[in-house]
Amino acid sequence: MQGVAGGFPSECEVAAVAALVAGGAHFYDVREAEEHAHGLPAGALPLPLSALEAGDAVLPADGAPLLLICARGQRSQRAAELLRERGFDDVASVRGGFDAWRSAGLPLASGDASSAVPTFDADALARYDRHLRLAQVGAAGQQRLMASRVVLVGAGGLGSPAAFYLAAAGVGTLVIIDDDRVERSNLQRQILHTDAAVGSPKVVSARERLLALNPRLRVEGVEARLLPENVEALLSGADVVIDGSDNFATRYLVDAACRQLAVPLVYGAVERFTGQVSVFDAGRQRGRAPCYRCLFPEPPGADAAPNCAEAGVLGVLPGLIGMLQATEALKLLLGIGDPLVGRLLTVDALGMRFRELALAADPDCPGCGAHAVFDGYAAIETFCASR
Repeated sequence: MQGVAGGFPSECEVAAVAALVAGGAHFYDVREAEEHAHGLPAGALPLPLSALEAGDAVLPADGAPLLLICARGQRSQRAAELLRERGFDDVASVRGGFDAWRSAGLPLASGDASSAVPTFDADALARYDRHLRLAQVGAAGQQRLMASRVVLVGAGGLGSPAAFYLAAAGVGTLVIIDDDRVERSNLQRQILHTDAAVGSPKVVSARERLLALNPRLRVEGVEARLLPENVEALLSGADVVIDGSDNFATRYLVDAACRQLAVPLVYGAVERFTGQVSVFDAGRQRGRAPCYRCLFPEPPGADAAPNCAEAGVLGVLPGLIGMLQATEALKLLLGIGDPLVGRLLTVDALGMRFRELALAADPDCPGCGAHAVFDGYAAIETFCASR
């Protein structure tokens, strides 16, 4: 540590902060408010340099030493000079700043002044570093992701990229529902699975790959088909549901359960070279946000909407749509941006064109309209089977 005439260091290393604070020093973060959203060093209080320069800061008059930290160590030195000019004798700048603090794996607290509980260990600080640097995510947002539960219906072409990116982002619990086994024909697009996994349950293969990417997760694999008798129980407790199914019966069941449970549903579908994405949130915003049946009141005929096994699909297209679904899920979990509620995004991969269509809530929708009646999940299955 570099000393000054009074014996207190003018600079200190991040490793020395805890001992100095334990000895009675006050610890302040002089970055600006938008930077504090990324998180604060545990034990530090926010004190923007701009407030110090304007003379708006109120500091304790107990004569205890002051420790100052900024992003890399320059602004904290400027703040220390200002405070010495104002009569504070024992002031130290933390060398290397917040970057050095995180590199050392020291504890981080939420940027919300009402929450100063350290949350991130060294692994989390490194793993989620780029999220923590985003003002729209920061420590509080990453905490929210880590406490979230997302249910993915299907571990196939759409579920694979969606699950990978949600796992990488740190969504705490992923529930993956699929009753299929890995086939070699899946590998052209279902990137969760490998050749070695052929013949094994998709949920087992998916769980292994996701935990290999991020062992901090909780991954629950449910080897089952969604049916009227289990759909609500399997989706219950989700913060967001992602529909990666490939048949209309499952889509209508998932949509109905999300309405009943008031859970936002991220929809995606692909065929040949085209795909579409939307967010249905009629359960929480009835009359204002559409549901799946506002788009498809009745299932189209098999000739109008063949599945991938019949019509084929360009292998990269589910990856594109699945990543868009993951993006929408993260926005919903974080409460940021403008989710695709009331909008249908369509993709033409051959022309590489994106088109957005307005999708209003239908007042006469048989699912969420003013006069809609829910007759139970079995009635939905019967309705789909009759089409």
